[in-house]
Amino acid sequence: MFKGIEFISDINLLPINNKENLRQVTQHFPFLATTYYLSLIDFSDPFDPLKRIVIPDLDELKSWGKADPSNENVYTVMEGVQHKYDSTLLVIASERCAGMCRYCFRKRLFLKDNYAKPEKLQDLKGLIKYIEEHKEITNVIISGGDALMLPTSQLETLIKNIMKIDHIRFIRLGTRILSYWPYRITEDTEFLEMINKYSKATKRIYVVTHFDHPREITHEAVKAVNLLHKAGAVLLNQCPLIKGINDSVDTLFWLFTKLASIGVAPYYVFQCRPAIGNKPFAVPIEKGYKLFEKAKAKCCGVAKRARFVISHAIGKLEVLALTEKNIFFKFHRAAKRKNEGKLLICERNPEAFWPEDYISFEESFYS
Repeated sequence: MFKGIEFISDINLLPINNKENLRQVTQHFPFLATTYYLSLIDFSDPFDPLKRIVIPDLDELKSWGKADPSNENVYTVMEGVQHKYDSTLLVIASERCAGMCRYCFRKRLFLKDNYAKPEKLQDLKGLIKYIEEHKEITNVIISGGDALMLPTSQLETLIKNIMKIDHIRFIRLGTRILSYWPYRITEDTEFLEMINKYSKATKRIYVVTHFDHPREITHEAVKAVNLLHKAGAVLLNQCPLIKGINDSVDTLFWLFTKLASIGVAPYYVFQCRPAIGNKPFAVPIEKGYKLFEKAKAKCCGVAKRARFVISHAIGKLEVLALTEKNIFFKFHRAAKRKNEGKLLICERNPEAFWPEDYISFEESFYS
């Protein structure tokens, strides 16, 4: 489906000694990139942000983080299906991506060692039965991996069966494909016809894109966005805040602004999850929040709709404010309904990367 490169040695623009060093990383964390995405990188710039997104970094070998930093296994109700929030069901429909983001929080899906285990949906009938029995579910996220790595026929089967359930109001497709290989959209008329068939006035298909940096919004990506709009999809963008990639006020400002200009609503900016190998990409929470707020201050209302959130095991914690002494978090979504809307006030810690660096969560948050 796409032209990919799976071996770091095949990238002609990298020095030989650099390739040898990076092989150490790829023995632990796989490398994968599309020829299209590699063409966007300025290899003469050692600090090129797009290069940092896909080219391995030796610091990934530093001991840090967990295979499942948000405890997704706790909310797994059947293979490949997570039910963390009452109204939302998450389906890991694919364990493949068009490229391997070095900071991936679900890299356990791709690892070659003991962390790796199958997590992809296996039982479509079981999934449909589960949704039918849980009428509180109003929407389904089809993710992975990357939802759009599925063949169109397989994706349509999944969407068709979910959409026919009365209490499902919309489906979200989580994808990085518009950044890594927009031709998946522009060259597949069957896919666009499928979107048009199932995205209706009162039951929409949302395509949740993943653009990290303004330079990823290329002519081909914009063409894909326009085709999706014409097919009836609604587009949102979410991305993590990543060191050396988008951790600057100007980069975030232009990312939000360019997204708004092409009709993609800025949705979430996530704190980098402490997954194994992610140490070189993490920005301290307080520093990230300050950058995020300064970037939003430069934007008009249309471009500043994103929220800065932490996807924690107990729920999505939105970072609300800083004072001289305190940081304020609010449950934007809570795994346990009793926590919905609760405010957490913690003493500031400029070195904090995750909520546990502020507070030890009691069992009551989980039960």
